[in-house]
Amino acid sequence: MTISADMLDMRRDRRPWLRRLADASEPYLYSAPSLILIIAVMLVPLTVGISYAFRDIQLLNPFSGGFIGLDHFRELASDAAFYGALRNTLWWTGASVVLQFVFGLILALLLDKPFPGRAIAQALVFLPWAVPSFLAGLNWAWLFNPVIGPIPHWLFALGLMHEPGNILSDPDYAMWGPIAANVWWGIPFFAITLLAALQAIPRDLYEAASIDGAGWFQRFRSITLPFLAPTIAITVLLRTVWISNFADLIVVMTNGGPADRTQIVASYIFTTAFKRLDFGYASAIALVLLVLLLAYSMLIILLRQTLLNKD
Repeated sequence: MTISADMLDMRRDRRPWLRRLADASEPYLYSAPSLILIIAVMLVPLTVGISYAFRDIQLLNPFSGGFIGLDHFRELASDAAFYGALRNTLWWTGASVVLQFVFGLILALLLDKPFPGRAIAQALVFLPWAVPSFLAGLNWAWLFNPVIGPIPHWLFALGLMHEPGNILSDPDYAMWGPIAANVWWGIPFFAITLLAALQAIPRDLYEAASIDGAGWFQRFRSITLPFLAPTIAITVLLRTVWISNFADLIVVMTNGGPADRTQIVASYIFTTAFKRLDFGYASAIALVLLVLLLAYSMLIILLRQTLLNKD
């Protein structure tokens, strides 16, 4: 008569069932605090916010709070201010990400070369990222003010302006003010991440390419860019999502004006929720923005996975 291995294990394990249960649940108990924190800080507010999109939540209306279904989304489909904010968001996000990436890549390439004081330069490059966004927006608003700021006078001296004026009050150029502040504030992110990726590239590849007669542009195109491609994809993804949701500089510098020419979707949500006190409609706008960013994120992740599989 043979006894199976499972029965032998059961006979050997004579511990009380409470002890066995405690041992089995031990890993879950260790991770429970972080899971509870994630649920409390992220999932619960997200669920409540999504539910607001289907309810009439107006703080100034004591009779609001009922379920209204898709009424907010029907109103949003014909909201010209939302479509204007969406166009401004594309311009704000696209220009900011492209300029941050270009200047960040140039800075990373410069910092990748050895020179005296490179460690100090790397520390200084990170400083703008450490400045609070509210303070950065306030400082740049002062810089663009022709009464106390030098930038309008510099632009006038270069012939780019007819007179020293505040571009933040000009509907045609107002968006360039927050974009300039955002580029200055966000360059360190690209510079530091791309510098780390550059330093991980084997130097033997550059030496072999130089021996074969490849110039600096050929080395950059054939070695540097392929190695940086996965890092570029994930950093561009992160910065695009962050900048699309980043209303601090807009609110501080222009408050969406003049004439809503700098109003982006994130600042439109802020205005609707905290100035008009219509949290239901603001939640509907936020839900649409969430869906758009999720779709964009999936495309970038698929692109990055394609690049990794290609390598």
